[in-house]
Amino acid sequence: MPTPKLKKKYPDSVVYNEESKKFDANIKPYPTSVSAPSFKPIKVDKVDSIKANKYFESRMAEIKEEYKKLVDEYNWTSLVYESTYSFQPLVGEPYYLYQNKDKSLFLSLISPDEWNMEYLGTFKLITNGKWEKIN
Repeated sequence: MPTPKLKKKYPDSVVYNEESKKFDANIKPYPTSVSAPSFKPIKVDKVDSIKANKYFESRMAEIKEEYKKLVDEYNWTSLVYESTYSFQPLVGEPYYLYQNKDKSLFLSLISPDEWNMEYLGTFKLITNGKWEKIN
């Protein structure tokens, strides 16, 4: 039975790469001997992360405000469409939303200073079919 070949063993202080079969201490990104210059971790400047956090916080606040405005617009538009009216609204004209004594809503051409009803707001229809609250 033949004896297996023994690998050539290098001392621990010698950096030999078994895969490439080369001495590669000079291409390692870290020191490989005691006499090599010391290295320290790179100090990371966190100022940029603070700037990024401020940006994201301000952007989040803007988005929340935009979302709140969108929900309000949706609620007002739904309220006007659910109200009773017996005319074809024209785009850009002001209409007045009132509440009856029985809590039902109706849209009118009559302004609030011309009669005494519970006034909820003035609206105008815009081209995309949405009702915009004027005041």
